[in-house]
Amino acid sequence: MQNKPLITTETILKWQYLVDQISEIADVPATLIMHAQGQKNNVFVKSSGNDNPYVVGQSFQLHDKLYCFEVLKNGEGICVEDATTDPYWHDNPDMEFGMSFYVGLPLKWPDGLIFGTICMLDRSRNKRALSFRNGLNQFCQIVEDDLAMLEEIEHRKKAETRLQQELDSRETIIKRRTKDLEDANTALRVLLTGVEVSKNEVEERILQQIKGLVLPHVGRLQQLVSDDKRALSHLEIVETNLKNIASDFIGKLAQMLEGLTPTEAEIVQLIIQGRSTKEIAKTLSRGTSTVDFHRNNIRKKLGLTNRGKNLRQHLLKAAEKCYP
Repeated sequence: MQNKPLITTETILKWQYLVDQISEIADVPATLIMHAQGQKNNVFVKSSGNDNPYVVGQSFQLHDKLYCFEVLKNGEGICVEDATTDPYWHDNPDMEFGMSFYVGLPLKWPDGLIFGTICMLDRSRNKRALSFRNGLNQFCQIVEDDLAMLEEIEHRKKAETRLQQELDSRETIIKRRTKDLEDANTALRVLLTGVEVSKNEVEERILQQIKGLVLPHVGRLQQLVSDDKRALSHLEIVETNLKNIASDFIGKLAQMLEGLTPTEAEIVQLIIQGRSTKEIAKTLSRGTSTVDFHRNNIRKKLGLTNRGKNLRQHLLKAAEKCYP
């Protein structure tokens, strides 16, 4: 039957024990579990004993004159006490084996679909078997419970298979996405490397242009304004800054001056050059008190709380770190 689980060997052995018990209790030569497949009804399990004429695998064409067909057609049990005296059943196929007595019940899957039948057969009316009809119902229930268990196991296996397929699918997706991310990271590293190379090339060109095109003109300007100390002082600052830019340590100097105001940064550079407070004031056109105010702010921002520590010496040490 399509979409139904196979009957396991363990289940068949269990059913073998059941039909043997039924035959012994009811005192019948044949107890059968039949399996209906299409237009055939096949002997699936038969009770042991030399007096049982049926063979496992034996097949019967389903038609109106077959005991089991009546059970399958109506979905309920029937009892034929003596087919020899019954005009309807006297020529049924089981009479070839002399089986004129029949008690059978349908076997169903949990969804109501027919699996087959369970039946007792004898060659004459059997009072003991008739009295065991309720007992046959109980054995029928055991077989149907087994069918339900087999179907539940099959459903769980299918669910586990679907779950595993889903997990495998997600794992494949994760692997693919991981590969995509790795490829993207590789491409990004290549891009960043290219950007860094380009950046270094640009910086190198700028440095060469400062050295070759700007600094020579600064030198000429210094010659032209040699008699103007203020202008000369500013040119010296420009020259120093340009040289700093042209060095590999401008980033470090900028870090040292970070947090200072533009005026404080100018004063720091003049202090590094060795200018006194008066000279700085003259260069910047500020009062000496203003320069002192800025010097105090610079000390605070650089963490020089000890008044005995020389500001210029501290700046020179910092400059040495910038320009080793």
